[in-house]
Amino acid sequence: MNQQNFSLQPFASSSTLTNCKIIGHLTRYHHTLAISYELHYPLTELIIPHSATEPTRKDGLWQETCFEFFFGVKDSPQYWEFNLSPAGDWNVYRFAAYRQGMEEEEVFTSLPFTVEKQSNLLQLSLEVDLAQLISANQVLEVAISTVVKSQAGEVSYWGLVHPTSQPDFHHRDSFILVA
Repeated sequence: MNQQNFSLQPFASSSTLTNCKIIGHLTRYHHTLAISYELHYPLTELIIPHSATEPTRKDGLWQETCFEFFFGVKDSPQYWEFNLSPAGDWNVYRFAAYRQGMEEEEVFTSLPFTVEKQSNLLQLSLEVDLAQLISANQVLEVAISTVVKSQAGEVSYWGLVHPTSQPDFHHRDSFILVA
């Protein structure tokens, strides 16, 4: 088992949420990847999508507050993007290479994760079996990110690192965790 803690940083010009903190941990064991996020900030000041009656696969989740992670196999250009809305909606995309060949990953027909809300805390946790995508001995490179939308309509972009002059979660230089 490989567990790593993380702390996300806002893209320099995108965040007015000065007291916001986004932390969590990533764990890999065999084919399973588990990720947990904690967003520490007064939730009344953020736009948090309301819980879906029946969570479904949806496009465009990153246009609102959304938790994301990306992973690729070391030395391969192919990678996957997971989008997790606090409403419970989700999507998974597969890319052949950097922003190329985007397709919904059909291996997943549901993606159950938990969301807990308190006045100053939003927690999201997911445990996903990747056996149909990877073998247990493949080394994964992982990027973790979050998009946060404030009540004022401002969008801030949070990642482990920001390797370019614009927020770009797909950039392989941001896949800095090894699992």
